[in-house]
Amino acid sequence: MSPDEPFARQSTCVAIGGRAVLIEGASGAGKSSLALALIDRGAELIGDDSVLLTTEQGALIATPHPHTRGLLEVRNLGLLPFPCRERAPVALVLTLDPEAPRYVEQPERIDLGGIALPLLRLWPEGAATALKAEIALSRFGLQS
Repeated sequence: MSPDEPFARQSTCVAIGGRAVLIEGASGAGKSSLALALIDRGAELIGDDSVLLTTEQGALIATPHPHTRGLLEVRNLGLLPFPCRERAPVALVLTLDPEAPRYVEQPERIDLGGIALPLLRLWPEGAATALKAEIALSRFGLQS
């Protein structure tokens, strides 16, 4: 695979203020539910369960996967259509993890497609997860 060749990643992805956030975690961790809560707060869906990533000019770009474009799984209601953003630079990776540390001074790092990205583990329970995701993007996310 060449550095600028698109590759699929099993992630849910939304754009907040034009910057993409990859949401990852185990099956049933709440990735789609967090995306839905963020969309309710103004985020834009890029992809649910799978996105395409490519490197462009030193940035990692997220785009919808053609098989799931514009669809979000809403538990108990099924796959529902949502407006879909076509592309955004990835600024942060969030991993929903019940073992997430209580305090974080600096995010971890993850390398995707040769691009180093901040990674933050969030406890997946609680009503404030969407708000915490927005704060994490503001505090730790890469700038566009």
